[in-house]
Amino acid sequence: MRLHSTPILASFTLLAIAAPAFADDPPPADDPTQKTAPPTPQENLPAPVSTNDPAPPVASPDVTLPPGGVVSQAGIGGPVAYGRPGVLELGGSAGLMMAPDFRTVNFSPMIGWFVAENLELSAILGVSNIKANDEEATVWSAVIEPSYHLPFNRTTFGFMGLGVGAAYEHTLGTGLAIAPRIGANLLVGRSGVLTPSLSYEYTTHNVDRVSVGDMRDVTLLSVSSALRINVGYTAMW
Repeated sequence: MRLHSTPILASFTLLAIAAPAFADDPPPADDPTQKTAPPTPQENLPAPVSTNDPAPPVASPDVTLPPGGVVSQAGIGGPVAYGRPGVLELGGSAGLMMAPDFRTVNFSPMIGWFVAENLELSAILGVSNIKANDEEATVWSAVIEPSYHLPFNRTTFGFMGLGVGAAYEHTLGTGLAIAPRIGANLLVGRSGVLTPSLSYEYTTHNVDRVSVGDMRDVTLLSVSSALRINVGYTAMW
């Protein structure tokens, strides 16, 4: 009997070709016989890089004043906004309080100059007429007030200031005046500033020397205070 060898030879040939392909397949990941790769040689690792970056400088207010110290054309349409160094404002405020048997009216012209970012130095004159029952008095005052103006947005600022100066009343003479003040700055129009404010003026006067008991030439101190609600208007220069 004669055997046909062609199909048998073909089968052995296919097995011989497929065996290397199966032998090259990687073992499964969970094969416990799998070995880890050796560590990278030290000389082939990248050099270490420092991450110690320098910190940025601390923020500080801009104290640069323009040539001459005063800017021109501040406000809407101008190159400089309210609160910037060199901005000058000029105007005043007024207030009126009335009650039974009591009335007070005051007027305070002022000029202010921003010496740094949002920091203003103002000179404020004041005249107040006070009437209680049948008595009436007029008090003149002049204070220098540093104030800080905090911007809430482009047109609204809150501010706080402390005025220190002198006050005069014709029967009491001249004394020390201290006037803390808080309020708001509301920008109106192209260069106007509307300023409602609340202030408390504390004034001391030396009264004439008098004799008290066995003591001679005693100087008495007169203290007066007044709470004021004012509305002011200034214009940026």
